[in-house]
Amino acid sequence: MHEISIAQDIVDLVKENLPKEETVNVTKVRIKIGELSAVVTESLEFCFDVISKNTPLSGAKLEIEEIPIIAKCNDCSNEFSVDNFCFICTECNSGEVEILQGNEFKVVDFEITD
Repeated sequence: MHEISIAQDIVDLVKENLPKEETVNVTKVRIKIGELSAVVTESLEFCFDVISKNTPLSGAKLEIEEIPIIAKCNDCSNEFSVDNFCFICTECNSGEVEILQGNEFKVVDFEITD
């Protein structure tokens, strides 16, 4: 279960970027996760809740945007959505494809209150 280490990284990253002179509470953290990251969102949410206890992120909502896999065929330049991890061009059936999106994993932003 790598979601626990991901949750810890999210909490650490947000804490590092909080205003130093103020006592604030984080109310929401927005992240983007690509389908290829193999993160189970329910597990990540659970781990985030556990890891964030007794921190400025305690009680914060983790808002997750899941990014679908998009590929481009190197043979015919067709861009297509990858379903069921089938990396075959939907136009020419070539397996020579490049992943354009779906590997993302980033903290987009977070909201705080005083």
